[in-house]
Amino acid sequence: MTSAENAARGRRIPAGWTSVYPRSQRAERLAGELRDQILAGRFGEGERLEEAVLAARHTASRNTVREALELLRREGLIERRRGAGTTVRAPKYGHGLDRLTGLAEALAGYGTVRNRVVSAERLPAAPDRILDRLELEPGSGVVRLERLRFVNDEPLSYDISYLPADIGVPLLDADLVTNDVFGLIEQTSGQSLGRAELTVHATNAEPDVAAQLGLITGAAIFTIERLTRLADDRPVDSEVLQIRADRFALEAVVHRDRRADLPGRAN
Repeated sequence: MTSAENAARGRRIPAGWTSVYPRSQRAERLAGELRDQILAGRFGEGERLEEAVLAARHTASRNTVREALELLRREGLIERRRGAGTTVRAPKYGHGLDRLTGLAEALAGYGTVRNRVVSAERLPAAPDRILDRLELEPGSGVVRLERLRFVNDEPLSYDISYLPADIGVPLLDADLVTNDVFGLIEQTSGQSLGRAELTVHATNAEPDVAAQLGLITGAAIFTIERLTRLADDRPVDSEVLQIRADRFALEAVVHRDRRADLPGRAN
């Protein structure tokens, strides 16, 4: 039915419900507005979002609201359950992949970050794979750190790090509860970190890790393998981080390689 036909029947359609733009674009715009409000804390965790209220508040049709909410559900910002309605989930913590930072640095502003040290020990001989990654001689000793990371008292990641003995032993007497290992390495060694190589996998939580992170066994998690080097390129931290995918987002700013535009190169 056209707007003219509705007007003839005395039915008033709000201006925002009709547009030259497709409904999908209107839904994306509304999802963007709601996303900003959720991330800014305008909605509390667990707060219900009523379609009729959102439609009236944003002068949108119910169908547009439904499409916008579906976009937010796919992003993990809301949860929609039959009989329970639509509720806000806690926003994810963002961690940039374009800069070498520790977790406490990356999550500054999100709340209090602390570590529970599960174990911190010196091993007389490193596993072969760690020897290779840290470029150590056979039989070399290492320090192994096992930590559970919390943000605002909620478990977020389970980390295991291996460090060469000369780098790791001074950390055994340091405050590993409130400090990032990166900062401690630079402080105790007097050297700066240079770069890190990362590989990110989508995996499922094994029973022991799931229990530590407050998840069900098999829940989706990110597993990050990271090898961090000093400025002189010496590898000093071989680390595996297992992170809750429902509370964490990996972010990066990437730039186009302009060499791809050179004549003779396929696009």
